[in-house]
Amino acid sequence: MSQQFPEDFPQVNTQDKHKEIIQFSLNLLNMIGVGLTVYALYWGFKSQVFTQEEALRDLLATMGPAAPYGFILIQIIQTVIPIIPGALTIPMGTMIFGMGYGFALNFIGIMIGSVMNFILARKFGRPLVEMIVDEKQFNKYVTWLDEKNRFDKLFTFGMFFPFSPADFLCYLAGLSNISFYKYLLILTTGKPFTLFVYSYGTMGMLTLFFQFFN
Repeated sequence: MSQQFPEDFPQVNTQDKHKEIIQFSLNLLNMIGVGLTVYALYWGFKSQVFTQEEALRDLLATMGPAAPYGFILIQIIQTVIPIIPGALTIPMGTMIFGMGYGFALNFIGIMIGSVMNFILARKFGRPLVEMIVDEKQFNKYVTWLDEKNRFDKLFTFGMFFPFSPADFLCYLAGLSNISFYKYLLILTTGKPFTLFVYSYGTMGMLTLFFQFFN
């Protein structure tokens, strides 16, 4: 019987192991983030923060002047690291800060996060993006990078279509040949439309949902 040495066994790829750990951690944080966000929305409706102006004023007074900056930071984090769905945090901003001011805070936070996605992908390349995003999603769209015009069309559509994987497409744009100027132009043009849909559409659905279970 021949003796087997350690080199005869399949070697575990360290990079793949790290990738699995990171993606598991992100998935876990995503579930926690969704749970906390849904609870915060439920609490907001239950305490009438989203329906009574006086209750909202009391909440903002409690949060202090740093509240808008904290919300912008949340939007930056959820854009760069997929742990909280933007579809939930965007309407929360308009509910807490009002339509106009909340929309502006959403736009600032998500724009900063989207620019960071592009810069991080361009600087650290494919290994970083593969660690952050889902492997199936990455393999589905990465072939679009083979043709410049094809990806530009996909990215433009994704920025104007509310239910597209926008944050992932921003990372993918960093791996493409698209110029930063063109990237920023498409982003600045498309984001206000998707934010408008999420702010009004999702907020309306959440209002009906919580009123139904109230």
